Amino acid sequence: MINVGVIGAGTMGSTHAYAYAQLPNARVVGVADIDVEKARRVVAQSGGTAWATAEEAIDNPQVDVVDVCVPTFLHRRYVEQALAAGKHVYCEKPLARTLADGWAMVQAAEKAGRQLGVGHVVRFFSNYRQAREMVREGKLGQIGIIRTSRGGGGFPYAWQDWYANFEWSGGMILDLLIHDFDWLRWTLGEVERVFARSTHGRDFNREEYALVTLRFANGAMAHVEGTWLQAGGFTTSFEICGSQGMLSSDAAETRPLVLVTPPSPAAPGVAVPEVPGESPYLVELRAFVDALDAGQPVPVNGREGYEALKIALAALRSVETGLPVNPAELEAEAGLAGKGE
Repeated sequence: MINVGVIGAGTMGSTHAYAYAQLPNARVVGVADIDVEKARRVVAQSGGTAWATAEEAIDNPQVDVVDVCVPTFLHRRYVEQALAAGKHVYCEKPLARTLADGWAMVQAAEKAGRQLGVGHVVRFFSNYRQAREMVREGKLGQIGIIRTSRGGGGFPYAWQDWYANFEWSGGMILDLLIHDFDWLRWTLGEVERVFARSTHGRDFNREEYALVTLRFANGAMAHVEGTWLQAGGFTTSFEICGSQGMLSSDAAETRPLVLVTPPSPAAPGVAVPEVPGESPYLVELRAFVDALDAGQPVPVNGREGYEALKIALAALRSVETGLPVNPAELEAEAGLAGKGE
């Protein structure tokens, strides 16, 4: 049985607590939040005790795993405290606000001999996972271009309006598009160049829009589009174009995956109708808990979270400078060259 203490009772903290409560090999010991009434509302459904401070979760001898669901700029503080206390850690994405913080967290986990999981949940959506498998198996041939889109539903609001504080959140590119950066790197391999444009800093910043172009070491390219505000609510889509066909997915459609191959008498366009059933948050946390239970490496570790962070921060640098950026350049500036390899 893996005993979990959750720090943060907001949207993600409550989602994680409810997911752990559904797992037969996990138990929520408690949920901590500076607004203890929020924590009480969560534990009423997940079980456990409501705590008013993060330290009550970190220092509790019953807790095996500390799940960190606080604003991004606070991740390093609580992750390092939990690791120093001998706990495994699950940290919601993005891993950190800066590359130096992210690498320090990776090092802290390795020094402590504890596992650090990162919440890159898109890997656990069935349509994204199935698409990756098809790419990796060569069913689409040589990949030329991928287009992804994510966003809508309005600008998010939370504690002290922290999403609107760019120094705390990193804006939409770091907080939202990092989902696609992680999935694309997981699917296509390393990114060697990033070029980005965004409305960040303009008059209507809460309606932020960004378009990021990634060039991969294998020659493929990706166009990653994101927005906080889109009529019709939050939605995602992707389109993968290869030498042997195109695979597309649109969350707004009833068919989550559609494969179209070049015309031939024996190969008409077909649909792959796998509709996601379980919550991907439940799936990702089950995989994390099962790995700990079995003494195996967790599915998405701190180093992978660091690599996704590197791509996102390269995109932010490109927005700032108007120039393409090699993510490795950021490591060199921070004195971290090659650390993620």
